[in-house]
Amino acid sequence: MTTAVTELRTPKEARRRGSSLPGLEPWLYLGPALILLVTVLLVPLIVGISYSFRKFSAFKSEFVGLGQYQAMLSDALLGQALINTLWWTVGSLFFQFFLGLGLALLLDRPFFGRKVVQAVVFLPWAVPSFLSGLTWAWLFNPIVGPLPHWLYALGLQAEPTSILSDPATAMWGPIIANVWFGVPFFAITLLAALKSIPSELHEAAAIDGASPWQRFSKVTLPFLAPTIAITVMLRTIWIATFADLIFVMTAGGPAGATNTVATYIYVSAFKSLDKGYASAVAVLLLVLLILYAVVLIGIRRSLARNS
Repeated sequence: MTTAVTELRTPKEARRRGSSLPGLEPWLYLGPALILLVTVLLVPLIVGISYSFRKFSAFKSEFVGLGQYQAMLSDALLGQALINTLWWTVGSLFFQFFLGLGLALLLDRPFFGRKVVQAVVFLPWAVPSFLSGLTWAWLFNPIVGPLPHWLYALGLQAEPTSILSDPATAMWGPIIANVWFGVPFFAITLLAALKSIPSELHEAAAIDGASPWQRFSKVTLPFLAPTIAITVMLRTIWIATFADLIFVMTAGGPAGATNTVATYIYVSAFKSLDKGYASAVAVLLLVLLILYAVVLIGIRRSLARNS
């Protein structure tokens, strides 16, 4: 009898001992990923923010509180960099999105050689950004590049000169290079979203007599809206923090005409060796991008509720 009771109690005790595991088990699976995220993302973020409250010199650092943030209020170079960042981001995003949408709509239709065109369209996204900037800098060079001579032949320039050397036009060079580099991102993501739209919806709209524009605005665009919102938000953040192309092509010049916040952070940290001030500017950029993301997500949710 004792043995039977023991055998009966043993499974209950096992279940009682294992009852705490279902609540702990998910964390055991998530643990390695959480540790990696904290180590790679959260720790550098905290360290970077802490640097913004310190003043660094060659051999020591001292706590200055909000001194670095107060210095930003009177920094004319930072103000110009913010304006340049807005121009750089909006100009690049505008052309990338509409060209990418046009390519996605084109590639969504069957035609001869579509796979070859897809490979060619997606190729710029695979090129390293450093190499892209170097290539476009050569293309705009009037000695070794053809673009200045083409612009001169079209009557857009009085003589073959590099637009990168003129403060009034220098920003267009990195923007053009960034558009070439970023169009495949929108083309890929929007094409994937187009493939997920049921063809029956377009067929039903065509039977009802809807025009091509009505089918696009009433059927295609609502399905693309969630993808457009997330891709625009991500690409805006990437462009605003993207310093490679500008630094390779112009190094922020001439006369600061292409100096964005991202390049200003790089120059402050690694050329001026002012890591504290560079960290403060980086925190400012982080806050602005977070506010932008919050506003965009709020607009998307309001549109989803009203639709």
